[in-house]
Amino acid sequence: MDKHCYHWQPDLQQASFGITILVVIDGPSPFCTAFIYANVPATGQVSAADSSPFTYFHGYSLMKFEAVTIKDIAQALGVSTSTVSRALRDSHEISVETKQLVLECAQRLNYSPNPIAQGLKERKTQSIGVIVCEIANGFFSQIINGIEGIAYDKGYNVIIAQSFESYEREVREVNFLAGRSVDGIIISLAAETHDIGHLKALSDKGMPIVFCDRISDDMSTHKVIVDNFRGSFEATEHLIDMGARRIAVISSSEFLSITKDRVAGYLEALRKNNMPEASELIHYCFYSGMYSTELEDIVNKLFTLKNPPDAIIATGDKITTGVLKTLKRRGLKVPDDVALAGFSNTEIAEIIDPPLTQVRQPAREMGEAAIDLLLQLINSKRPVKDFEKRILSPDLQIRASSKVVRKSAPGTQKK
Repeated sequence: MDKHCYHWQPDLQQASFGITILVVIDGPSPFCTAFIYANVPATGQVSAADSSPFTYFHGYSLMKFEAVTIKDIAQALGVSTSTVSRALRDSHEISVETKQLVLECAQRLNYSPNPIAQGLKERKTQSIGVIVCEIANGFFSQIINGIEGIAYDKGYNVIIAQSFESYEREVREVNFLAGRSVDGIIISLAAETHDIGHLKALSDKGMPIVFCDRISDDMSTHKVIVDNFRGSFEATEHLIDMGARRIAVISSSEFLSITKDRVAGYLEALRKNNMPEASELIHYCFYSGMYSTELEDIVNKLFTLKNPPDAIIATGDKITTGVLKTLKRRGLKVPDDVALAGFSNTEIAEIIDPPLTQVRQPAREMGEAAIDLLLQLINSKRPVKDFEKRILSPDLQIRASSKVVRKSAPGTQKK
């Protein structure tokens, strides 16, 4: 095999960091192994212990990370792996001098213990998995903040996965997290998910699982939700009080628990106020506003009706912002042409024009409640049979977007 040596001593690197780099490429193209040696002495004499490998492919370097193990330390020092292991554990069986040598070598090689390997021994990895539809959604970002805050304080790491509303991807991410031996999982179901067999199977094997926001009643475990019925009911009744008589609702996938509760709250507010239910005003956005074309189609249908709505309730963060964008594209002004209230946790609701009336959910508190319940499951010494559903209250924050400008027709006054 060919072996090529490159002695690299760039002025910038030398001046900033005081390092000299020697690259040795061992093997024929297109595949070969390269070793990078840092702090090379003037003699050019180096050992494998001072290098880190990467793959060299068709003239391009593709970094291949290989974690340093106790075997690498043992080879570098010419001792056994058991000696290194005991030295790192500060065993009394190893001399102070040997411990010092091992620690210095470990530091030089950037060694850190493998938490998964340690977890397999202790049957705990101090890690939890979180699956949400999309972290770009501000509501879920706030939930994650709540989870991570407590998890960090309790010594846990958080692995975050996204389903992007796909059932297939949700199953894959659940299996990935289980394969990583996480201690438990917090999940908000994807829009496509109406069969939770993959979660039941894990739960039956002892994996602690907590539902947050989008839940299923087909599995017994802890659940954290907001009072979606109340939030939607209050928003609808507020629009009625403002003079709206044709209120449309745009919600998420019909499979989701939050959709059922929010549409139910909307319908109950209509019934209470003796207003008719109109099927042409109830629409479902299957992917919860992830794709703009879905919302554009719905808004176009609503505003080509002979009698279009004078108000809209959007029941999700992405749906709310998507409706605002689509109305603007159509040249419709909020609230002059149509009033709007939405479930939204955006931090800019007060500064957009017009300021947005929002049903704000206590997302961070939901995350904190979910991790609290999960840690109870993880740390329980006995199987848990009594489960809790924590229901947090939403907050209707009234602003200019819900002011109904269109005047009511004669004989349609609220009874």
